[in-house]
Amino acid sequence: MTTPQPPSTGLSYRDAGVDMEAGDALVERIKPFARRTMRPEVLEGIGGFGALVEISKRFREPVLVSGTDGVGTKLRLAFEQDGHATVGIDLVAMSVNDILVQGAEPLFFLDYFACGHLDVDTAAAVIQGIALGCEQAGCALIGGETAEMPDMYPDGEYDLAGFAVGVVEKSRIITGRTIAAGDRVIGIASSGPHSNGYSLIRRIVTHAKADLGAPFAADPAGRTLGRVLLEPTRIYVKPLLALMERLTVKGMAHITGGGLTENVPRVLPKGLTADLSRSAWPRPAIFDWLQQAGGVDEAEMHRVFNCGIGMVVIVAEADVAATLAHLEASQLPAWDIGRIRVSAPGEAPTVVR
Repeated sequence: MTTPQPPSTGLSYRDAGVDMEAGDALVERIKPFARRTMRPEVLEGIGGFGALVEISKRFREPVLVSGTDGVGTKLRLAFEQDGHATVGIDLVAMSVNDILVQGAEPLFFLDYFACGHLDVDTAAAVIQGIALGCEQAGCALIGGETAEMPDMYPDGEYDLAGFAVGVVEKSRIITGRTIAAGDRVIGIASSGPHSNGYSLIRRIVTHAKADLGAPFAADPAGRTLGRVLLEPTRIYVKPLLALMERLTVKGMAHITGGGLTENVPRVLPKGLTADLSRSAWPRPAIFDWLQQAGGVDEAEMHRVFNCGIGMVVIVAEADVAATLAHLEASQLPAWDIGRIRVSAPGEAPTVVR
């Protein structure tokens, strides 16, 4: 075996494609964003090897609830449109909305940003969006990881993952076990497709030869089709935590991948069906466009997309009026979209008629 000859000048990490100075610059750039999200429970945040968070003394029997998620192929639309400012909100929303449905108040969030070559401006835009999402959810952005991995990702592309931890009083965990026939299903408006179904959305856009930069005729704000599809996921945390303080929420479902027909059953006791009325809520125009442009069957629409309902809350019939009034005051459009009943033999646990 021949002895390898060293290069005429010594190699550095920069020669291997990793810019440590850019990483340091990014950390300094994002510190002000993270600082705005701090909570009193945070003892040490960004900068250490690990972040320290204590649990508030107001909890007698605290239970930690965790969740992790990504943004999926919605990122490809962000790459194509150079639209990086909102995908960070999506990232936070997908995790905090998930832990919310068990009654948890999000405490803190960490992100993972991976790229082939670190563009500080792009990364800062993404992480500023993450911080904004944390502010909307009331949780602290306490750290994360920026991984620069040459040859793993094409220039201009990156991947995102996020991790949220929340806390709930053990006696107030929402399990769905008390849901009974006669309870009502309240649907809360989504802001669009959120972060699910984008592999199909992109396929539809390609099939229809649609121009992402062209105005979307049905959008009252005059946005382009691409910007409508990039609308960030709605974060439901603060209004629903307040609702839980006012009345008994029996169950909640975050309508993500699987749509209404696969997510609502996750909170229903065996033997019960959620009978939903399709005419009970207005479906945003973007879903009508997707269905028409892709020739998507109605059942497939409800299995893949949220179709305008991003969160479901199940309450006793006596609490419907108070629930709707609270959500209206919180500027969250919501509707009584169905009822819980005993399932017929062989019937699906959620039916959209």
